[in-house]
Amino acid sequence: AVSSQQPVSVECQEAQLVVTVHRDLFGTGRLVNAADLTLGPAACKHSLLNPALNTVTFTAGLHECGSIVQITPDSLIYRTLLNYDPSPASNPVIIRNNPAVIPIECHYPRRENVSSSAIRPTWAPFSSTLSAEERLVFSLRLMNEDWSAERPFTGFQLGDILNIQAEVATESHVPLRLFVDSCVAALSPGADSSPHYTIIDFNGCLVDGRSDDTSSAFITPRPREDVLRFRIDVFRFAGDARNLYITCHLKVTPVDQAPDPLNKACSFNKARNTWAPVEGTRDICSCCAMGKC
Repeated sequence: AVSSQQPVSVECQEAQLVVTVHRDLFGTGRLVNAADLTLGPAACKHSLLNPALNTVTFTAGLHECGSIVQITPDSLIYRTLLNYDPSPASNPVIIRNNPAVIPIECHYPRRENVSSSAIRPTWAPFSSTLSAEERLVFSLRLMNEDWSAERPFTGFQLGDILNIQAEVATESHVPLRLFVDSCVAALSPGADSSPHYTIIDFNGCLVDGRSDDTSSAFITPRPREDVLRFRIDVFRFAGDARNLYITCHLKVTPVDQAPDPLNKACSFNKARNTWAPVEGTRDICSCCAMGKC
């Protein structure tokens, strides 16, 4: 019988891809030889053969088997190939099957909003909530004074400092550098509610640090490229005792991409009255002063 199911299916997981191939690859009822199927330019062999279902399964890390990665403004795209190279027939004069190459792609959004849970007026514990669907795993955590662990569940007072650590779990992705594009505090979840207070803006300018009564800044150097730390002075909205939420927009770039005005982490240096980056040249922060990047 001729198979009516999809001949090739792809599952893009967090750190690997799983390609399942039905041996009736061409829908003719003639089963291809599993040994004639390989994955990627490195010709990786299958990891599982299911005789009952007549399927061949390949499982590979995202940049194994010779796959390539493309970085777009919104996504990481991993590309590889499923190769079918039929063995010579018993009679070399004839050919029963043509070779085939099937492109395989996995797309991963490289931007995500990470929001805190409610920070109550008594300054209850800060924690991150994130809903994702096979995406890069971003996190936002409140840390203790020396950044060695998450801060215990204690209250906060005006005058305290919040040490916040943003992080992305890179797993087997290409090496990535994390940036905090924006952070907004508001009385309800999301960055668009009113009233709200902007902490980070303009693609990585920590604008809260410009105020005379704050020490808010990014921490330099980073502990790792996929981690970015910053501190902000505790505050509340005047005359309002409702819960406080902080929403941050995080994104990543490849580590070999130089920081630029759209991918940066800049703090305001009050002593020098200028903006300074965590890494990269000072000119990438010049747009922070203009308020448009």
